[in-house]
Amino acid sequence: MKFLSGLTFLILVFLFYGFYISQYNISPTFQKIKPENASYHYDYKGVINVQSNLSKGSSDPLEIVKEAKLAELDYLILTDKDQFNTEDIFSGYHDGVLYLNQSEYSFLDSRIIYIDPDSKNKPSNSADSSIFLTNFLSEKNKAAQERILYLAQPYVNGNPTWTGSYPEGLDGVEILNPRAISGKAWQRSKLNVMWSLMVYFFNPEYSFLRLFSEPREELSLWDMLNEKSMSWGFAGADASAKAIPFSNWLIKFPSYKSLFEITTNHVLLTSELVSNFSKDKMKILSALKKGNFYTSIDLLGNPKGFYAIMETKDKNYLMGSKLSLQKALKLKIGLPNRPHEFFEIVIIKDGQRLTSFNDHEVEYEITEPGVYRVQVRIATYLPIPDGSKWISWIYSNPFFVNR
Repeated sequence: MKFLSGLTFLILVFLFYGFYISQYNISPTFQKIKPENASYHYDYKGVINVQSNLSKGSSDPLEIVKEAKLAELDYLILTDKDQFNTEDIFSGYHDGVLYLNQSEYSFLDSRIIYIDPDSKNKPSNSADSSIFLTNFLSEKNKAAQERILYLAQPYVNGNPTWTGSYPEGLDGVEILNPRAISGKAWQRSKLNVMWSLMVYFFNPEYSFLRLFSEPREELSLWDMLNEKSMSWGFAGADASAKAIPFSNWLIKFPSYKSLFEITTNHVLLTSELVSNFSKDKMKILSALKKGNFYTSIDLLGNPKGFYAIMETKDKNYLMGSKLSLQKALKLKIGLPNRPHEFFEIVIIKDGQRLTSFNDHEVEYEITEPGVYRVQVRIATYLPIPDGSKWISWIYSNPFFVNR
């Protein structure tokens, strides 16, 4: 009897706590500064590293596009595992979302995301894929100029998935990945992850953000690669919505939509998308290839309108640009809205924290050559028992300033 009474009490306390956190708004509050589109460039958000039922996912591509629409994405790049010479019947505009059918390939112990404007240009089988990828990874050859190859989830359980030196033909690495973030949290404290699972259905945003830790290994790798050649930081949804099998039924947890709302890649364009699939596809892929994009944790708020540019007397340079050191060179940074919570805009040079500002607009004079990138961090208030926690909201791609 005492056991049942105690159990009932614990369940009631848990439900009361669940109601409390369900009413808790995790997103920081912002002071409206300017319209979302009041920036230097057009900002379009999307996700990469998504699997459908063509490989290890749970839904067909067109169902996933509907989830992308609900998550208010502008583009979606599906990367089903080991897709060989199969007919692409899905790529195009669906429900206003630009959808591309691309691939992920197993390469040694790593996962390579492979994106090609020509969807027919794929290896014919698994044996051919190693030769196919080796050709493009070995050097930045002319044949790979339009293709994008980046390393997905470069660390698993704290260990690098790539052995040896990193190939020159790699366009970048995944710096944000919800699965990797959850995996690191599991290593730190299994009990903590179990608690996040228990409170997920009351407040999914809180469930994830309380597990977040800065992806230091991925960022260190990225900065190291940028010492040798230009490398871009990508966000990967790693979405399959295939977590809990139950008899012949599958609980899609977490859902595609919920994963799409965690982290995205925001491409920056000098002209708008015009709903012409061929033209818009090349605009999106060209921006990703050149590093004209930033990644963000969208659970903290919509970053649309963020900008980080290098400015001279007569020209502006997008992130991903390579330019010469010159007089009056400035790094200009702006947020669409000013957070009411503590926040900082951090300028990072050659992998080291250079300086920081507590203002929504920054101008910083560049007097030395180096690789510069920007992070925006917010001190987010989480429900009891977590409290205040610093979380990076935005990661820009770098600028390369040479003598």
